[in-house]
Amino acid sequence: MCTTCGCASSEPRLESDGSWTTLHPHGHAHGHEHEHAHAHGHHTHDGAHAHSHDAHGRHVQLERDILDENNRYAAANRERLRRHAVFALNLVSSPGSGKTSLLVRTLSALNGALPVAVIEGDQQTANDAERVRAAGAPAVQINTGKGCHLDAHMVGHALDRLPQADGGLLLIENVGNLVCPAAFDLGEAHKVVVLSVTEGEDKPLKYPDMFAAARLMLLNKTDLLPHLDFDVDKALACARRVNPTIEILCVSARTGEGFDAWLDWIRAGCASARAAAGAPRTGERVAS
Repeated sequence: MCTTCGCASSEPRLESDGSWTTLHPHGHAHGHEHEHAHAHGHHTHDGAHAHSHDAHGRHVQLERDILDENNRYAAANRERLRRHAVFALNLVSSPGSGKTSLLVRTLSALNGALPVAVIEGDQQTANDAERVRAAGAPAVQINTGKGCHLDAHMVGHALDRLPQADGGLLLIENVGNLVCPAAFDLGEAHKVVVLSVTEGEDKPLKYPDMFAAARLMLLNKTDLLPHLDFDVDKALACARRVNPTIEILCVSARTGEGFDAWLDWIRAGCASARAAAGAPRTGERVAS
């Protein structure tokens, strides 16, 4: 059970093609040893709690332990990606925002100009990973079962199985959820939040932690604007009210509108990652 969000873990399963053992939130499908914190309450002999607010204290401590452990894994992922000059983005959104379509369109638009690899997160199925592979990029699917977010430990294991060239781009499509993914660092360079025009303009105010954590917001499905009563200016103002420094691009995964600016943003990030790593050679697989 994840105390941050209340999602329960499920048993590991195999992807449909047998290539990947899925992981469950905060669980381990391998033999590595990790320290686990266990909070125990204190009781008097008559069964009553000896301290008031004890359950609340245990909840807070366990949440801190989970996030601290996750942050250690995230730091290791980030250093690993930094050494190989990989620019990693964590795509987050509500379900149905068009993340996967946007990702597939991005792969097509890049047209092999950058080496790209993808980590797909969903509660069930390998459908999105199959779409990504059909678009020409290697992908690893992580199914979280009842879990509502990816964590850094899962991503680290996915990186072990994912061919990724030095100086390339890593796109992580998180589980559709605007709550818990905000709290879990995966080792990415930036979170990119996708908001579609089929959602409410005030979504950033309803889910402020995610929009505050994001570096970039993509307002997707702009091709539908003529058919909707969606106030773009209001949506952008709500996002900037939560995060005054957030960058915003309006795009359509269906038509390609706005994709030149999105691709330029990606290329600039990749160039910065290569410069920070001392311009490594390209075309080599990332090692652990």
